[in-house]
Amino acid sequence: MVDALFGNALYYGDNLEILRKNIPNESVDLVYLDPPFNSQRTYNVLFKQHKVDGAGAQLDVFDDTWTWGQEAERSYYELINGEHAKVADTAHALFNLLGKSDMLAYLVMMAQRLVELHRTLKLTGSLYLHCDPTASHYLKLL
Repeated sequence: MVDALFGNALYYGDNLEILRKNIPNESVDLVYLDPPFNSQRTYNVLFKQHKVDGAGAQLDVFDDTWTWGQEAERSYYELINGEHAKVADTAHALFNLLGKSDMLAYLVMMAQRLVELHRTLKLTGSLYLHCDPTASHYLKLL
């Protein structure tokens, strides 16, 4: 991010906390969000040795599996009790449709971030969301 308001900054960590603590309202022109896709897979980095008899090694990088639990439930209640009535109504409707499911856990995680990203956008700003067909229809509603 290079901007007179922010200077040069690289934030590492959960974007929800970073958005809430560090990014002012209506300060961003463009957001490109390439979130996890809820693929139910664990992604790895493979380190291959070049020796003939050497074995490769791998490091788990990201677990793209979402399950309904205490954190998802807390996030859901934060959404439905929040100040954004349309988001609350949509989250409640999705809860009625999907129940306490893994897909709803993924959607409430995404909804929290989309609310914060929308808050940071300037009135003339744009948000591009890269998503796959398994959740794209739900994400469009949010």
